[in-house]
Amino acid sequence: MNKRVFLSDKEVADHLYPFTQTRAVADIRIGILTIREKWERLLNQPVYILKKDEQPPADAIVFAANIIPTKAFIESMFEGNGDPEPTREPDYSLVKIIQYPWHIFQFNDWALREDFTLLTNNRVSAPIPETVQTVSPDNIFIETGAILSHCLLNASTGPIYIGKNAEILEGSLIRGPFSLGEGALVKMGAKIYGATTIGPYCLAGGEIKNSILFAYSNKAHDGYLGDSVLGEWCNLGAGTSNSNIKNTASEVNVWHYHSREYLKAGLKCGLLMGDYSRAAINTSFNTGTVVGVCANVFGEGMPPKFIPNFTWGNKGLSLYEFEKALSDIRNWKKLKNQELTEVEITQLKHIFGQS
Repeated sequence: MNKRVFLSDKEVADHLYPFTQTRAVADIRIGILTIREKWERLLNQPVYILKKDEQPPADAIVFAANIIPTKAFIESMFEGNGDPEPTREPDYSLVKIIQYPWHIFQFNDWALREDFTLLTNNRVSAPIPETVQTVSPDNIFIETGAILSHCLLNASTGPIYIGKNAEILEGSLIRGPFSLGEGALVKMGAKIYGATTIGPYCLAGGEIKNSILFAYSNKAHDGYLGDSVLGEWCNLGAGTSNSNIKNTASEVNVWHYHSREYLKAGLKCGLLMGDYSRAAINTSFNTGTVVGVCANVFGEGMPPKFIPNFTWGNKGLSLYEFEKALSDIRNWKKLKNQELTEVEITQLKHIFGQS
């Protein structure tokens, strides 16, 4: 392609908080890949991020960053040489557009199926180990280096993708559509329903349904996580659970940062947790709870439905002291052989200043 493709955050990013406080919209994971990774694979070239206050180069092709591209959409927009066909208007019926944070889990089933085809077309899976029980094995793809033992994979309800060097321990029960990212681990006896994405280097255990963990996050113990999204470097203590449906079976109201009010998010919505946030043992999250960036949630009773950035505790909602927060993040990163970068510190300092 002769022109560069830019994905614009303008008029989009503020609507997808808390997840876009710490990343570009295009770096949201939905399905197996991030939005940026989907574009790059479909176009076979790098794509670039256009921040809210930036202007595109004269030769740029600009798309809204919240568009989840598909092969059919790309083919409808670009000629064989990769140049856009100016006579064609975008056919948005070929894509999904994330307008609210709860769309991430609501569109995940569709996105998992699209990504599975994109990643596995004309490729051969690593062999499925003899101790693994399967349903619809032709709908299962295992990357090199993955380890599976004495588990059940049921792909009759959707494809199952196991990433490079990922591991599924014995006794795990998994129904598709499902993705396990590179280096991620499913612990013994886990019960996972589709459509679920466990991102790279995450830990998954207990019962999980229709949820996404972006990367480096842990939901490792017994407890329920459903219709939820966890950002990066989140941790849910043992026994932590969320409600995903109201006792009245009426629509769930969820705090929306940009509107500064509660909006209806459908009949089911669990927990939306921003990066670097954690919950103590046996925390019970109400239906449609939003947790901001770098919150440390603990204490008696059920937390409020909106927990701001850098919250320390529960009912009192004290401020998480900044240097203490950085120290704790460093401790968690050491557990996965990672370090807190200067870019992250600058970003967190900006968010803290607005808290």
